[in-house]
Amino acid sequence: MPKFVPETPTQSSRRAPGFKLKSAWGRFTLRTLTTVVLIVSLVLIAHQALAGDPGGTQTGVATDAHNGAGVSVGVPMPPPGAPADQIQAYQAYINQVAREPLAAKLADVVGQNQVSINIAWTLVTGFLVMFMQAGFALVETGFTRAKNASHTMLMNFLIYVIGVTGFWMVGFAFMYGAQPVTQLGGTGGLNPASEVVINLFGKPFGLFATQGWFLGGNVYDVGTYTIFLFELVFMDTAATIPTGAMAERWNLKTFYIYGFFMSMILYPMYGNWAWGGGWLSQLGTNFGLGHGYVDFAGSGVVHAVGGLCAFAGASVLGPRIGKYNRDGSVNPIPGHHIPMGLLGTFILAFGWFGFNPGSTLGAAGGGLNRVGIIATVTMIASAGGALAAATYMLFQVGKPDPTMVANGMLAGLVAITAPSGFVGATAGFIIGAVAGVLVCISVQVMDKWLVDDPVGAISVHGTCGLWGVLSVGIFADGSSNYSGSWNGVAGSVRGILYGDPGQLVAQIIGCLTLITWACGFSYLFFRLLDSIIPMRVSPEDEIEGLDVSETGVLAYPDFHLIQVAPSFHEVIARTSEED
Repeated sequence: MPKFVPETPTQSSRRAPGFKLKSAWGRFTLRTLTTVVLIVSLVLIAHQALAGDPGGTQTGVATDAHNGAGVSVGVPMPPPGAPADQIQAYQAYINQVAREPLAAKLADVVGQNQVSINIAWTLVTGFLVMFMQAGFALVETGFTRAKNASHTMLMNFLIYVIGVTGFWMVGFAFMYGAQPVTQLGGTGGLNPASEVVINLFGKPFGLFATQGWFLGGNVYDVGTYTIFLFELVFMDTAATIPTGAMAERWNLKTFYIYGFFMSMILYPMYGNWAWGGGWLSQLGTNFGLGHGYVDFAGSGVVHAVGGLCAFAGASVLGPRIGKYNRDGSVNPIPGHHIPMGLLGTFILAFGWFGFNPGSTLGAAGGGLNRVGIIATVTMIASAGGALAAATYMLFQVGKPDPTMVANGMLAGLVAITAPSGFVGATAGFIIGAVAGVLVCISVQVMDKWLVDDPVGAISVHGTCGLWGVLSVGIFADGSSNYSGSWNGVAGSVRGILYGDPGQLVAQIIGCLTLITWACGFSYLFFRLLDSIIPMRVSPEDEIEGLDVSETGVLAYPDFHLIQVAPSFHEVIARTSEED
C-alpha cells in the first residue's frame, strides 16, 4: 500500500504543505487510477450523444394536453398491429389537423405549457423535500448528546452526497428505468421493455430495470432529469433515517459503505417493485387485488424501508453504553438541545408539502388539481399525530414530553404519506392520530426489546410507515381520478371500508415484503459488514464522544465536554459496582 509523507516546504515556497507518494508503486497506481477515471469520463460524455430531448424543444405536444379527466387533445400515432379503432381514431385526427392547422399548432403550445407546469411543480416540490435534510439533521442532533453533535450532523450531511452519487450511478436505473412519466412529457429513454421480468404462476413479475445508468444516453432528457431529481430526494430521505437510530456509536467507515448500499440496492429495488412497474404494483392486473400495492408518496417505499433498515442496524450495533441495566430497565439519555429538535420537526413538516402534493408529479391535467386536497390532508394528519401523542403522554406520565409530541407529528406525517392521494380530511386526522399513539407505544416496545434508538426513528418511520401502507387498504375512498386509473387498473383506489377488500390484501403483501426485504436483507448486510469491518466505535471513544475521534472537530469546544462527561474508567467502575 503506498505511503504518504508530508512535503517539507522551503522558505521560498508559497505552497501550503502537501503530500507526495513515496513509492514508485504508489505513483503507478495513482497514474492508473487517473487514466481509468479519464477513460470512464470520456465514455460517459460520448454516451450523452444518444440523447432524448436535453434542449426541451420537443417535450410537450398536443398529445400531452389533457383535460381534467385525463382525455388528450391529440391522438398519438398507434403502434404497429394496433386495433382498427385506434387506427381510425388517429386517421380522423390527422384529417382534422389538415383542415385546421392553426388549431393543431395551438394544441402543441398548450401541450408544452402543460408539461412545463408539471416540470416546474415537480422540481419545486423536490426542492422542498431536499430541504428536509436540514430538518432531519436538526432533529437527530438535538435529540442526541452534545458530545456527538458534529458526528451526527456530519452523517446527515454526508448521506446526501453519498446518496446522490450512488443513485446517479446505479440506483435510478434499477428503480425507475422502465417507468415513463406521461405528465412530464413521456421522459425519453425510460422504457418498459428495460424491466427484467420473471414468470411465476403464469404471470410476469418485474424485478428491476436496466435503463438510465449515470443518466447517460437517451435518458439525457428534460423530463427524465426532472423525475431523477424528485426520486433522488425521496431516496435520500430513506437513507437518512438510520443515522438517527444508530447515532452516538456508529463509525464513519461503515457508514460510508451503508450509504452506497442504501442508494444503489436496498431502496431502488423495493422502489421498482412499488413505483417502477415491478411486481408489487402489478398485483391488481395480475391477481385482481385492488389496484395492486398502492403507496402514493412513500409510507412504505421511503419511510418503512428506512425505518426497518434502522431497526436492523441498531440491532446489530447494540445499545449505547449505559442505556439499559442488567434487569432490562431503562436509563434515559436525554438530548442536548430540545429547541433544535422541535425546529427540525417544523422544517420536516414544511418539507412534507413537497413530499405528498409533489407526488402527483404535476399540477395540470388528468385530475392533478387534487394537490390542494393532498396538502390539506397532510397538514391535518400531522395535527392529529401530535395531539394524540401529547394526550397519550399526559395520561402515561402526567406531562406532554416535547420529544414525543414532535415524534407524534412526524408519525402522523409518515402515516398519511401513502394514503394522502386517496382520502379526505376526517380519514386523514384518524390516520394521523392512530400513528401518534402507535409511535409512543412503539418506542416503549423498542426499549423492552433492548433496541436503542436515540431519536425514535424506528418507531416514527418503521412502525408508522407500515401503518400508513395498511391505511390505504382501509380508508381509500374512491374519490380520486388521476386520469381514470392507477397501476393499470381502471377506476379509483378503494379500501375495505369502501368496498374493496382486495386492496387491503395487496397492502398486507406490501408490508410483509417490506419486513422481509428492508429489515431482513438489511440485517444480513449489517451482520456481514460488521464481521469484516466492525461498525461500532471503541468504548473509550463512545464515552468521550465521537466528535473528536470520528470527525476531529468538537461542535461545542467551549463547553469542555470531555471533562464534563464521565471517563471510561469511571463508567467501568460503576458497572463493576453494580455487578
